[in-house]
Amino acid sequence: MKARRAITYVMSVVALVVVALTYLVLTGENGLSRPKAPERLIDVTHLDSTEAKEFGWSADGLGNVFDHVSTLSTDSFLIMTDGQVVGAFGDLSIPYNVHSIRKSFLSALIGQQFHADVSLLPLDATLQELGINDSPVPLTELQRQTTVRHLLRSVSGINHPAAASAGLYAEIDKRLGHTENQPGTIWAYNNWDYNALTTVFESATGTEIAEAFDLNIAQPINMADFDRSAVSYQADPSLSEHRAAMFRMSARDLAKFGALYLNNGVSGEQRILADGWASLITEDFSETGNSGLRWGHGYLWWISGPETGFPDGTFWTWGLGNQALMVIPAWNTVIVHQSDTTEFLKRFLPLIGDEGMTGEDALLQLIRACRQEDARKAEYCTEHRFITRREFDELVSLIASARY
Repeated sequence: MKARRAITYVMSVVALVVVALTYLVLTGENGLSRPKAPERLIDVTHLDSTEAKEFGWSADGLGNVFDHVSTLSTDSFLIMTDGQVVGAFGDLSIPYNVHSIRKSFLSALIGQQFHADVSLLPLDATLQELGINDSPVPLTELQRQTTVRHLLRSVSGINHPAAASAGLYAEIDKRLGHTENQPGTIWAYNNWDYNALTTVFESATGTEIAEAFDLNIAQPINMADFDRSAVSYQADPSLSEHRAAMFRMSARDLAKFGALYLNNGVSGEQRILADGWASLITEDFSETGNSGLRWGHGYLWWISGPETGFPDGTFWTWGLGNQALMVIPAWNTVIVHQSDTTEFLKRFLPLIGDEGMTGEDALLQLIRACRQEDARKAEYCTEHRFITRREFDELVSLIASARY
């Protein structure tokens, strides 16, 4: 029992840390810059220059992409166009914690109900109609008029205690305030919405997330490395009864998932997502007030802005440590980036738990430590350190520049 409580405590701390870091990475790094890190020796698999050009890529541009990746702590990276791997490195079969990418999986599961002949989960059903509330703090009558679609579009307007959400409260408070909001009127990146969606799905279908994803998505699209043990829950009953369903997934399985959206929800000859579900992401979205990669947000996917160099219709999903799955329909391309956060969290958590530092101060200390000349070549700083927003943005810019 004591061991179980200890594990629960650690998972709760990790959840809070992850969200605190999410907020920091989404909003910037306080002007922190970093000298170019020493390059790692990475074994890149890629097409030759002639083949790359046939798929719309510049060989020199791809070289710049992989040169930059070699300075990061990236563990797996994959560019796939027309179903062909254009370039990749790392072991694409290792499942990593994908953190907030989990939300796009939840969106897909709900999307299987869209336009279904007999839908168990109508998108315009309200929380009241579905019998969804919360405890220990109940929802108000107005909040219970929130629909499934509002939750998917992150416009519930509900500022409510939530598991795995502490570090986001400042931004949520700024956007939503502390009074009731009319559902559907204000966008906010809000873990309460996503956790409530998990409860909504499981209650309406009678199936837990792991089983539903395995049977309805992973098996039909022939994921190679996924099993139900890759799904776990983070919960804090003192705040809310709604849990966060977390995933681990490999790069090659993420690429298969992304390919679903290139093919309008069809894998082989089997329809996995409802017809038209993928197009809703870029047709029925909210502008976030941010620029760049997080210019828009729809159905739990981010939408890139015009200044990123990506074509209209590009969308992507993101997780702590810059786990990323990009879907670029105009290029018929999916891109996967993963970085294992395990070693980083081993150093980060004690700074908060034992030394009482804030999440932001602890992260900045670890980043600055790897800027020191005598530490830059240490294994942690080359293989496991936290990839900053600026470094990831530079990678994205190089990818856009590598297209003809």
